[in-house]
Amino acid sequence: MPCIAATGDTSIGQMYDMGTRKQALALVTQGRSLNSVSKETGISRAALRSWQTRIEPLDWNRAVPCPRCCDTPGKPDNQTAYAYLLGLYLGDGCVSYLRRGVYFLRITCADAWPGLIDLCAEAIQIVRPANKVFRVQRQGCQSVTCFSKHWPCLFPQHGHGKKHERAIALEPWQQEIVDAHPWEFIRGLIHSDGCRITNWTTRMVGGVPKRYEYPRYFFTNKSDDIRKLFTDTLDKVGVDWTTLARGSDPFNVSVARKASVALMDTHVGPKY
Repeated sequence: MPCIAATGDTSIGQMYDMGTRKQALALVTQGRSLNSVSKETGISRAALRSWQTRIEPLDWNRAVPCPRCCDTPGKPDNQTAYAYLLGLYLGDGCVSYLRRGVYFLRITCADAWPGLIDLCAEAIQIVRPANKVFRVQRQGCQSVTCFSKHWPCLFPQHGHGKKHERAIALEPWQQEIVDAHPWEFIRGLIHSDGCRITNWTTRMVGGVPKRYEYPRYFFTNKSDDIRKLFTDTLDKVGVDWTTLARGSDPFNVSVARKASVALMDTHVGPKY
């Protein structure tokens, strides 16, 4: 990680450029110890500790106003990107408090889907254009992260505990965005907790077994509320779906009918 010496000032925290400091603190917020981050980056633990207690000089929230904090609260400027990001957040995202009013959004994306990681980072950057987006490598995945004071405003579903252990409901303004951009919302949910697979079966034709393949989509989430948001939106766009129980728990939503799969292929498609 590069460092830049500040002319005439070598005090702790002034030896490194803004991007380096933010990247180092992003590692810390992933649960890493100061010692491990220090060894990886070459930055002293004293500097890391100093940065943790001085958020304002790092300028996490360079002044793009939050649409929800205006005198008359509004919607994000790019509602298409927001609808997609909302789907990603409900599936594999969380908002966590850092300190002094600053929160960080973290969405976990598997390394198997580099295109998805790029789309996730792009959507976050569009929603908060003045805040830097970080990609933190973990084993088998990347955490796409961004710091802002306004994530709880933009994702009021934020709260203590796992999503499937508490009620999840959209605010009226969020529902309006989903209604206007349903496919982006569905796409975000599929990209987070869904997949497109190819099933196969065999049938006897003229006494000879013949293999048939057919695609289908799955969405899996423990939250009854999130699954209902998904299926309600499928209903609105004319996609037929069924619930497949895992044991006694209906965690899986399946889209298998040919016409519905074709609609999903047109608007969602496989992850990449």
